[in-house]
Amino acid sequence: QVQLVESGGGLVQPGGSLRLSCAASGFTFSTYWMYWVRQAPGKGLEWVSVINTGGSSTYYADSVKGRFTISRDNAKNTLYLQMNDLKPEDTAVYYCNANAVVSGLLRGYWGQGTQVTVSS
Repeated sequence: QVQLVESGGGLVQPGGSLRLSCAASGFTFSTYWMYWVRQAPGKGLEWVSVINTGGSSTYYADSVKGRFTISRDNAKNTLYLQMNDLKPEDTAVYYCNANAVVSGLLRGYWGQGTQVTVSS
């Protein structure tokens, strides 16, 4: 059974930090590109960051570049998002997403999300 379980969200003041984790199971984590995607209240999904299978390449949305860092530990089947200098506009539900082409077909999995609220 495939599972992606996010954790680490919460309430933080502007300028604060949080570290999100996404624990994966039920699939070969190390062969999937991993993404963080967020959804702010009343808005659509917004891509935040992506990391390749080995962790050597990372990409970020302009809105988080320089403040967020994506990483992964393939030995622990876990994805991370270190979020620093948080702003109220970072308030959203954060989802981890796994994608890979398997036997010629795109396979994707989603977690249930973790709420991040940035407010004073």
